[in-house]
Amino acid sequence: MASSSATTVEEYLGELPDDRREAIATVRDLILDNLPDGYVETMQWGMISYEVPLATFPDTYNKKPLLFAAIASQKRHMSLYLHSIYCDPELADWFTSEYEATGKKMDIGKSCVRFKNLDQLPLELVGEAIAKVPLDDYLDNYRAVKG
Repeated sequence: MASSSATTVEEYLGELPDDRREAIATVRDLILDNLPDGYVETMQWGMISYEVPLATFPDTYNKKPLLFAAIASQKRHMSLYLHSIYCDPELADWFTSEYEATGKKMDIGKSCVRFKNLDQLPLELVGEAIAKVPLDDYLDNYRAVKG
């Protein structure tokens, strides 16, 4: 499934095969356990998204909530999107270094970490990366990048 028309997280999870449902649900729980205050879980762009509500920050480039993180089941892999890392070179360097130190094989795009099963994903590091960026810091970085 590359994209979903599900409108709720439960509906999205229900569409997945058992192995993917378990993996995505585990990563979801990890994100929710570490998500700083102010971000909300939604379904956007066909994936489970964690974003800044427009009521909190309406001044986005596309007039949609500002994406912080997301998880999705793609055709050949699952993806964890970490926009906070993508937008901050120092944080990206930290994440890459820590990921390499786990000994797990990294499959990273610009803002996503691709994995086929949970054994490939350093869960503790993912939780730390999510917790590392409070809402105000994320918005400050967004403003600095956007000018």
